[in-house]
Amino acid sequence: MNRDTVDLQLKADRDALPTLLEAVWHHASSLLASLDERDVIPASSVPPPNPLPARGTGLVATLNEFAARWEPTLSASAGPRYLGFVTGGATPAALAGDWMTSAWDLNAFSSLDGPGQHLERETTVWLRSLFRLSERHHGTFVSGATMSNTVGLAIAREWLGERRGISPAEEGSGALGTVRVLSGAAHSSVSKGLSMLGLGRKALVPVAPLPGREAVDVAALERALQAYEADSPCVVVANAGTVNTADFDDLRAIGALRERYDFWLHVDAAFGAFARFCPDYSHLVDGLDQADSICIDLHKWLNVPYDSAVQFTHRRDLQAAVFQNSAAYIGRVGDTPDTAHLTPENSHRLRAIATWFTLHAYGRDGHREVVERCIACARSMGEAIDGMPELRLLAPVRLNVVCFTLAEDPTAARLAALAERLADEVFLTPTVLDGVPALRAAFSNWRTTEDDTRRIVAALQGVLGGA
Repeated sequence: MNRDTVDLQLKADRDALPTLLEAVWHHASSLLASLDERDVIPASSVPPPNPLPARGTGLVATLNEFAARWEPTLSASAGPRYLGFVTGGATPAALAGDWMTSAWDLNAFSSLDGPGQHLERETTVWLRSLFRLSERHHGTFVSGATMSNTVGLAIAREWLGERRGISPAEEGSGALGTVRVLSGAAHSSVSKGLSMLGLGRKALVPVAPLPGREAVDVAALERALQAYEADSPCVVVANAGTVNTADFDDLRAIGALRERYDFWLHVDAAFGAFARFCPDYSHLVDGLDQADSICIDLHKWLNVPYDSAVQFTHRRDLQAAVFQNSAAYIGRVGDTPDTAHLTPENSHRLRAIATWFTLHAYGRDGHREVVERCIACARSMGEAIDGMPELRLLAPVRLNVVCFTLAEDPTAARLAALAERLADEVFLTPTVLDGVPALRAAFSNWRTTEDDTRRIVAALQGVLGGA
């Protein structure tokens, strides 16, 4: 084979790239235009797998094959009635930014090729301003809330070692001995992170919530700190927006406990931090700036494409101690570490471009309007459910999550059947709250309006009326 010869199909696509991208643009535009009316969860079966072709077919034939075989099976997760997870879509500017990210295809990990890192730093400063964090907090882009929580806990692990005169990053997690992580209603990603960090899932110590709430009882948290502080400093994971009911811990009260107890405060504010955008709800995250590390998920309520989140901490020195990469070709650690020294990945996709685009395009006011509209939609759905004798709310609608169940015989099987019958109109996911099987709807998509809420309510009434 002549090594100077480009594959003929690849060369043909390269030479026709402007025309091909226009074809992809038309196809994507048609898809996006149909989101409102597509079945949210299609009934089409997943096609059987095909073998890898030896000879490629080129971009156009591949796009046609994808559209024929796979698109009929894909959910409308970017659409306005996909409420099963706290899932945003992609604003027009964020979508454009994501396309530009792939077009530039930069690895923003080293100051040896540094402009991408500077763009990311500008973007994290914008985010810091949006969430009203002080200049002591520095942000780094990561893939999602799971990685943001894990990075925050990794920094906390190094802080625990600092208190004991050791470095777990150098000596291993076993050098720490017993570690306790206290939380009222920790997200499952916290346990996952503890497992990956070698601290173990059993390090997580559940603390009693307030009666009828998911928010932690601060008095119970103080008793737990009293019990464990004699052994060693602890980590406290506070919640700003729980999964089931969007409940909030009292961050100010938890922060005040540090006047008497020595602990690292990590706040999981994956979607709850966005309450800061709204004057009527901003108080829910009062005290967020007291946190030592903060998780905020951007592909939720900021509506940038998957995957994107940010991790904030005021101990970037400890962050670099954990994640530093000792290779001469990468670049410096220093006072302003390269991103290669701040997260587990060396391949650091420039996710910041999509966020930079949407923040620049719509500003503080545009994103506040999205958050306020989603909250209003959630409240409307909650009020409608409260008026249906067949259903009951399991918690007040505190922000953007509606958690409800059947008024009679709320078994997991019956709720799953209800969700399945609604799947063409709305996607809801199952959960369990205080032992009661339930369904939850989470509003966070920029496309969602009150018209969608009315459609969802009508679908519920239709299914329940025909039961």
